[in-house]
Order: sequence, then structure tokens, then C-alpha cells
Amino acid sequence: MNALRTRGYTGLAVALLAVTALVLPVTSPSGQDVSAKDSHPASAVTTHSDEKQHQQDSVRREVAKRFQNAVIMLHAREYDYAVTALHRVLELAPRMPEAYVNMGFALLGLGQPGAARDFFRGAIDLRPLQANAYWGLAVSLEALCDNAGAIGAMRSYIHLTTADDPYLPRARAAVWEWEAGPDGDQTQTGISTVAVTACSSGGDVR
Repeated sequence: MNALRTRGYTGLAVALLAVTALVLPVTSPSGQDVSAKDSHPASAVTTHSDEKQHQQDSVRREVAKRFQNAVIMLHAREYDYAVTALHRVLELAPRMPEAYVNMGFALLGLGQPGAARDFFRGAIDLRPLQANAYWGLAVSLEALCDNAGAIGAMRSYIHLTTADDPYLPRARAAVWEWEAGPDGDQTQTGISTVAVTACSSGGDVR
């Protein structure tokens, strides 16, 4: 098998942010709705409604700010800071699949493919058509020496992404190489050199 380029999933985590959807409108965290009784004066109803709207707006602003900070940290390869920011995002918006995806890439950058896998799966559970979550899942499964799972996830990415996606050729090349196995003669794909080295030597990356 030809030698792969020395480009592991750490660099890929940043590169894949190009296909990560940035801040989208998110649902405010669930909480007790403030409902006014009929006996309340109109001013009280308006005050309660205004307070609730203000709180929701404040949450949305913080989610957007923290999410953007996490993206900046990911591009800077400051993965610990990205994880901290994304933890706060998920506290405020626990059903935001983009936050799960970026947390997965941050954890890949920290060399934690098992935890990354769980976040990518979480994103897919929330939004089954979140294409880049399947890419991240494929990379994390490859790092965990699960080539069959990686192939399945990458095929899902190929199916869901658009024809003009710049990462599509790399995704197809990865599937081709994984299907050939360690004895194949495919050229490098630049997916996860670390995983290939560990798995081919009998290791199990955690």
C-alpha cells in the first residue's frame, strides 16, 4: 500500500469546518411558559410577555456569540477552548445539531475519536440529513478501527452532499481505499493517517 500523507484527523477537523453550517436560528431552551390568567390586567400580561421575549433574545445572542467563538477557536486549533464554548452552547441550545458536529471535530482535534463519534451520532439523531455529521462520523470510526462503519457513514455523506461539494472527490477516494483494505494499492486520501497506522499494527485508537 502506498504511504499515506502525514495528515491526520487533527488537520481534517479544521478543514471540514468549511462545510459546517454556521449559526442558524435555534430553539430557545425549554422552560416553563409564563401564561397569564384572564384575571390579570393587560399591563401584567404585556410585562410577562416582554420579559419572556427578552430572555429568549438574550439566550439566542449568547448562543450565537459562543458558537462563533467556538468556530474561531477550531480554525485556530485551540480545541480545548472550542470545547468549552460548545459546552455552553449545548447547555443553552441542547437540540442544535451544528453544535454537536463542531464538538465532534473539536474532540477529533484533541485525539478523542470515541467521544467525537458520540457527538456526531447525536447530531445525526437530531437531524438525519446533516451531511457533515456523517463525514465526521466516518473519520472517527476510521480512527476507532471500524472501517465498515466508516464506509457506511462516508457513503451517507456522499449520498447527502451536493454534486459541487469540493470534498466529494476525497470522500469517494476514502471509500475506495477503505474497501480495498490494507493490502490495496490505492493512493493517499488524506483522511486519517493516525488511524491507518494504529489499526494496521493491531492498535485500537480510543
